[in-house]
Amino acid sequence: MLMSVAIIMLSGLAMGWVCRKIRFPALFGMIIAGIIVGPYALDLLDGSILGISAQIRRAALIIILIRAGLKLDLADLKKAGRSALLLCFLPACFEMVGVVILAPMFLGLSYLEAAILGAVVGAVSPAVVVPRMIKLIDEGYGVEKGIPQMILAGASVDDVFVIVLFTTFTNLGRGESVSWMSFAGIPISIVLGAAVGIGVGLLCAVAFARFRVATAVQVIVVLSIAFVLDWFESAALIPFAGLIATMAVGAAVRRRDSAAAVRLSAIFDKLWVPAEILLFVLVGASVAVDSLGSAGLGAIALVICALAFRMVGVLVCVAASPLDFGERLFCMLAYTPKATVQAAIGGLPLAMGLPCGMTVLVVSVIAILLTAPLGAFAIDLTYAKLLKKREDRP
Repeated sequence: MLMSVAIIMLSGLAMGWVCRKIRFPALFGMIIAGIIVGPYALDLLDGSILGISAQIRRAALIIILIRAGLKLDLADLKKAGRSALLLCFLPACFEMVGVVILAPMFLGLSYLEAAILGAVVGAVSPAVVVPRMIKLIDEGYGVEKGIPQMILAGASVDDVFVIVLFTTFTNLGRGESVSWMSFAGIPISIVLGAAVGIGVGLLCAVAFARFRVATAVQVIVVLSIAFVLDWFESAALIPFAGLIATMAVGAAVRRRDSAAAVRLSAIFDKLWVPAEILLFVLVGASVAVDSLGSAGLGAIALVICALAFRMVGVLVCVAASPLDFGERLFCMLAYTPKATVQAAIGGLPLAMGLPCGMTVLVVSVIAILLTAPLGAFAIDLTYAKLLKKREDRP
């Protein structure tokens, strides 16, 4: 396993460096590195690390969400108001509707199969979006109107909403009954996750100040608590959004003790360097490129058209906001990348034996390879041109 970790780190660093040299997002190189060293190409990675790939990627995602929370100013987020709330679910709904309309024509799927596919590709990737929004917050771009804050929060909630719908549709596909309580569980899980996370974060901040806990120990405590909250999502008998709770912990610490948040954030920034490589190389390794042989222009066209529906959904979310045309365009571009959710659940319908399983897997792979690098590139290329920079930042 240690040799596999070395291969992941070195190949990810090398391909990321190459992409930066040609002005492409480093994550594109990391995904390509994962494809090359993964089981569908050179097969250099040990089976043991591939077996825990999902857990490693989840841990990396937790680290980036803790970073996000520690940099999330709730006062700035309030400026987005209604738009931030709508971004949590409306763009995904628009994209799923687009897939349900177009997939039967492009790919010959039934409407239920198209709904399953839409629930897979309808999720935005927080692993791609959140680090870039953190960068914008650090540099002061768009923060006056709460643009990176609302995209950051929306991208984190979006996944919870989409995965619940995916579970519901796949249960229908297998002929199982569906409880409408699962839909009621969406807002309950989000509110409960945020409330628990805020409470835990405030307790941590008070304890750290009272007992003068060293910063390194604080990092261990916060990270361990985040892992427990994520575990509680699957263990709890009630709906609970562990990733939302994770981000809320960081936001609560920042709210209570901004100086401690700055210190913690500096360490989590460093932790993200290896975590990012692990995350995206393993995403690449999980991409079943051998399935692309059955892909046609219909699958590619579907992904592109679905993105158009998503962008319309984002535009509807910000239509009543004070954002200008350039800022609205940026929000539309920033909400397009896909990677982590598609890598995690894209193969599940096939494993369940659903007739649409291979089609869902192929479209998921195409969505990752098209939208993750292009969405990241669009954000990196346009944010300085479309967003206003806050001038009072040191």
